[in-house]
Amino acid sequence: MSLPYAKELEVAQLAVQRAAILTKRVFHEKAKGTVSKDDKSPVTIGDFGAQALIIAALKANFPDDEIVAEEEAAQLRQDDTLRHTIWDLVHTTQLSDPAAESLLGGPVKDEETMLTFIDYGNSKGGAKGRIWAIDPIDGTKGFLRGGQYAVCLALMIDGDVKVGVLGCPNLPIDDAAPLTGSMESGQTDEGKGVIFSGVLGRGATSRPLTTGDLAQEKSISMRAITDISAATFCESVEAGHSSHGDQARIAQILGITNPSVRMDSQAKYASIARGAGDIYLRLPVSATYQEKIWDHAAGDLIVREAGGAVTDIHGKRLDFTVGRTLANNKGVVAAPTAAHPQVLAAVTEALSKK
Repeated sequence: MSLPYAKELEVAQLAVQRAAILTKRVFHEKAKGTVSKDDKSPVTIGDFGAQALIIAALKANFPDDEIVAEEEAAQLRQDDTLRHTIWDLVHTTQLSDPAAESLLGGPVKDEETMLTFIDYGNSKGGAKGRIWAIDPIDGTKGFLRGGQYAVCLALMIDGDVKVGVLGCPNLPIDDAAPLTGSMESGQTDEGKGVIFSGVLGRGATSRPLTTGDLAQEKSISMRAITDISAATFCESVEAGHSSHGDQARIAQILGITNPSVRMDSQAKYASIARGAGDIYLRLPVSATYQEKIWDHAAGDLIVREAGGAVTDIHGKRLDFTVGRTLANNKGVVAAPTAAHPQVLAAVTEALSKK
């Protein structure tokens, strides 16, 4: 008897792996020295291309599933140059293992099919049915810096995340490698690239990213914290994504003196899940901002399956049932399960003094 969601997991891992090849090509061929996200920027090319490849793989295997994704193809239908640039990447990016590539449905047939696949990402989400959430390049500025970004894919069934996969091309393969400030940029050398996966009730794993079939996996788990003051925070690089001032107050309350490691994307979830860091906080910077489900679904599951707890700042589980955003939640608090109440109490205390 096969394990639950075995096919979904394999397809998701291979789809993320193939999309990560495209994003790395975009970085090396088009991104070096670029810092903006204008319409023809490398981020735009990578976002569209990776989304097309992932959706092609999902539709080849699960044609009736819905998909929530960030991009839509209207812009490409108007911009011939951009469309041709993306198509050149999409139809020439494939896994080097023929059986793995075949499982994903093989190459996309033509430009029009590519646009159709991109537009399949228009599901409104919700509490019913099988819905995949995709963020083709999470951490756009990290991507441009050669720092941390993630290719993110999660399967929700009736609003509950069952499978989560994160491809982190610039994280060290070694699960024991400590987090350092240098991870923000210039991390595209050898010895990097990891796929993190979680299946509800089955734990979390890491494996090296490859260009062919899946590499051997290893089980991962969060680090047990006996003394909260020795913990390490992961936080966003951008102050516009999470309040650095609030974070500093929380560290002070908990007695944490280790410097926070700042990195972009769901690589933060992945890093604490394998014990390279301990606590990830995303603290609201706006009363009205709603987090997107594709920015959290895979990371939330992987951390929980690695022995962590993930809630919002009010202690509520993240709610993926209400559409394309986490409309019922504010912020994120992720920590080892035993330490989570203490971290949450510090968050509450720090935010109550504002």
